[in-house]
Amino acid sequence: MFALTKNTSRQREIAEVVFRNGWDYARGLLTGDKADEPRLPSPEVLRNILIELGPVYVKLGQLLSTRPDILPGRYVDTLTALQAKVPPAPWEQVEALIRQELSQPLEEVFRDIDRNAVAAGSIGQVYCAVLINGQKVALKVQRPGIEVVVAQDISLIKSLAELVSLTEFGKNFDIVGLADEFSNALQAELDFTTEAEYTEQLRCNLAESKWFNTQQLLIPQIYNNLTTAKLLTIEWLEGEPILDANLPQVRNHQDEATQRSEMTTILFRAFFQQIYIDGFFHADPHPGNIFYLEDGRVALLDCGMVGRLDPRTQQILTEMLLAIVDLDARRCSQLTLELAEGGQEVNLNRLTHDYDRMLRKYYNRTISQMNFSEVIYEILQVSRNNKIRLPSNMGLYAKTLANLEGVARGFYPQINLLDQIRPLMVDLFRRQFLGERPAETLLRIGLDLKSLSLRSPRLVELLLDRITAETLKWNISIRQLDILALSLEDSANRLSFSILVGSLIMGAAIISTGSATTQVSILSNVLFTVASLLSIWLIVSILRSGKLK
Repeated sequence: MFALTKNTSRQREIAEVVFRNGWDYARGLLTGDKADEPRLPSPEVLRNILIELGPVYVKLGQLLSTRPDILPGRYVDTLTALQAKVPPAPWEQVEALIRQELSQPLEEVFRDIDRNAVAAGSIGQVYCAVLINGQKVALKVQRPGIEVVVAQDISLIKSLAELVSLTEFGKNFDIVGLADEFSNALQAELDFTTEAEYTEQLRCNLAESKWFNTQQLLIPQIYNNLTTAKLLTIEWLEGEPILDANLPQVRNHQDEATQRSEMTTILFRAFFQQIYIDGFFHADPHPGNIFYLEDGRVALLDCGMVGRLDPRTQQILTEMLLAIVDLDARRCSQLTLELAEGGQEVNLNRLTHDYDRMLRKYYNRTISQMNFSEVIYEILQVSRNNKIRLPSNMGLYAKTLANLEGVARGFYPQINLLDQIRPLMVDLFRRQFLGERPAETLLRIGLDLKSLSLRSPRLVELLLDRITAETLKWNISIRQLDILALSLEDSANRLSFSILVGSLIMGAAIISTGSATTQVSILSNVLFTVASLLSIWLIVSILRSGKLK
């Protein structure tokens, strides 16, 4: 909790913002009150608070918008369009930083730089420049001094996360882990060489494809010799955001509807390849990051946020798509548990019932009428309701599909998702079953079958020998068997004490009805006293165990 005292001035500033917006829970955390279960304000109030708190908290909101497995859909939708309202840093500071980052004089690298920022964000701002050779480029420059603000706010956010982690919500959703994830993501954004590497990787992956014409999709080129941790130099592309694009009535003998249909197909297939084949995908395909270029091509910009999926997860997600199409609640439950992080106790019947109730409303709909992003969000909601923790990349996966489907429907409302998915699914299953090299896969399967056929007779013979010789032993492990044994032993002890107490009472009663000598009376009183004490001890022990029904 050291950071909560170290950043007192910043705490006061944050407390004033949350107080002004009426978020009592956060104000209580900042003033040292006990951490109760989190109570979020309305999505709009949360968005306003994050904007007022500045760049780091805007980034936090943008990260949270990629975690529909934690936040309900209305929060995700509100935070998706979150943008920092910050003016560009003064040109003098920006110029000084550019000169500091370059290994040679500015005048020897650039013929001209427009001093008016094209865009200004929480971490950096973008300028249009022309290289000495006449090539037009975009300069993304880190906001001067932002690393100090980031370090201070990250420290405070981690401390608040430790407080929230004491609650049931914090434990169920690993809030400390989420704070660490945010910290790592923000630190990565401060290093522009990371974005350069991601961009080059996407360029390489999408350079070849069997699913779409790679000449129609463009990833801007990175100028690595002019790129550092605080300066990113990238190819300038002439175009406009895809939803603002005014397509020509006719291009290459195609009308506007045909052009929109083909561009939508390219986008879908490019992202399906990234997600289900490459396992490395652009995780922020909102309308501002997808450009329609003047030459009719489509470009993907701002590759700083990416998601990764391993082959096992890719296969599970592919099967999940089929389970959704088949409205198979039990299969959805099984696949969710396969995706979930280990060590969680889940009521499978309740999970299956929740899926069945969710999928029931899609019984009378065709696939073309289904909103897949909505279905994915509902799957995450079911997981959240059953306290199932899914890997963080599931949030990015869901958010990417939601953004992609939103852009596609906005650009071409007549899109039929079935037509987009059907030709890809067959190829996906072929790849997952046979791999990239079918001949090698079949050869390996053949060798495994040969090995199994040679070993099986001997193993069967050994099994039969042990059964007939009565030497076969089974090692069975039953979870929490020790707890059950202790409970039975405790019950047996209490039963024995009860019998003993009853015997003492009966013995004392029999003795007292006999000859009334002094010795017999004393013995009878002693037996009654012992029986009473044992009865009191037995009752107290049962009450203390909390198992009295």
